[in-house]
Amino acid sequence: MSITTTRQQHIEEFINASLPSYQEIALDIHNHPEVSNYEFYSSNALVKQLEKEGFVVEKDVAGHRTGFDARFVSGKPGPVIVFLAEFDALPGIGHACGHNLFGTYSVLAASALKDLIGDFGGEIRVYGTPGEEGGENGSAKGSFVREGFFADVDAALCVHPAYRYGKTTASLANDPVDIKFYGRASHAAGAPEKGISALEALLQVFNGINSLRLFLPKDVNIHGIITDGGVAANVIPEYAAGRFYLRAKNRSTLNEVYQKVENIVKAAALATGASYEFGLFQNSVDDVIVTPSFDALFFQHLAALKIPENEVETEIRTSLGSSDVGNVSQVVPTIQPTVSIADVYIAGHSEEFKAAAKSEKGLASIAIAAELLAKTALDLFEQPALLAQIKADHKASLAEGN
Repeated sequence: MSITTTRQQHIEEFINASLPSYQEIALDIHNHPEVSNYEFYSSNALVKQLEKEGFVVEKDVAGHRTGFDARFVSGKPGPVIVFLAEFDALPGIGHACGHNLFGTYSVLAASALKDLIGDFGGEIRVYGTPGEEGGENGSAKGSFVREGFFADVDAALCVHPAYRYGKTTASLANDPVDIKFYGRASHAAGAPEKGISALEALLQVFNGINSLRLFLPKDVNIHGIITDGGVAANVIPEYAAGRFYLRAKNRSTLNEVYQKVENIVKAAALATGASYEFGLFQNSVDDVIVTPSFDALFFQHLAALKIPENEVETEIRTSLGSSDVGNVSQVVPTIQPTVSIADVYIAGHSEEFKAAAKSEKGLASIAIAAELLAKTALDLFEQPALLAQIKADHKASLAEGN
């Protein structure tokens, strides 16, 4: 029996022995849904388990009070591999994206691998990154990148629950912006000339964006809402606000779109006499850079599990949504493949997905995802040449994507 096979067996045995505890954690998090930067219960549940497994954990990191940085260091030089952990829920509906499973996958994978890295050196980290779904101080991976948490990292891994097993999905860059106008109130019938309508300025922004769509690349997507449009029909609104998502296939295109939208806001302010505020209300999100050779490594281990063919998505997909995993993929090779938690199609952010995230199949997926993550990371530790090739492939994908 080879050393690699023995190490893989250790991973399998560790996961099988630990699975009931991690399933309890996933259910517990599911029962305590929390939104961006309020994930106190969920973050603490994962931190407690990591500390129990021997990781040294720093909390309240990168400007996020529910973020954490957990490390297990071999004491010898070697690769630094990060497992990304998400644990936030959606407002109102709860864990309808399965992040109660997502964070548990990563913590179990890191724990299953930790006893092996003394053989070849290096370091395992788990970054607890709040607010992937957005919200207050949302998309924390952008903060982790900006604050240098990936400066010495060689690769990052995570797995997302889904309907089918699939490879990392390319997704769009996203700038979430707030637009606010300040005018002057006046009686809408008796003295309209004395007022400045903040709402009129905001409506001009909507009209300007609708005109702009005709002259944008097809991969650009802009959508928004009015969050405040006044309080009475006979009072000229002195304040109005809207919220928009600006999306594009890559960051360079999105930067141009951002500037064009800001110009529309400036023009609306000039036309109406209102003043304005325009800018991000949370971290910007970058597009996901896919490194096919990294996904191929993960799928080699998936093939060994002999998953039924109808549960595996063979085509490489492109999402019209966005994920802050993209921010990480801009700086290090990153994978976010999917594992199946349902036998029939379930849409993300739905009651059906929420139910699947605590179902028997959903809980069983913890062992599968953790094993695939841990074995993929083990390959990176054991084979320096393979890691070097993946890093080179990532560099090429980055150049092509931007």
